Amino acid sequence: MLPDVDGRSAIARRLKDITSSILADQGGADQCSESRLQLVRRFAAAAVLAEQMESRLANGEQIDIQEHALLCSTLTRLAQRIGIERRARDVTPPDPLQYAREYDPS
Repeated sequence: MLPDVDGRSAIARRLKDITSSILADQGGADQCSESRLQLVRRFAAAAVLAEQMESRLANGEQIDIQEHALLCSTLTRLAQRIGIERRARDVTPPDPLQYAREYDPS
């Protein structure tokens, strides 16, 4: 997550949950470039802001519709860059002989 951030707050947990879910959809963090990881973090942050705004709206409070529209537009652009299709994680077990050859210390 972010350095010097107490991850126990509701917002920090939600940010982590969204990030984790999207990374799982992308096949795992180990399958993502640093650029994609950064885009996922930005998407999660914008999504949390949009959810907070929508919570205020649901509670009958006024929201800035232009700010909400901008957030939605930002989320759409980020989602397009990240990709919305799920990518399966490769869980095929390695060939035992090939594995032994690669990791043989001799």
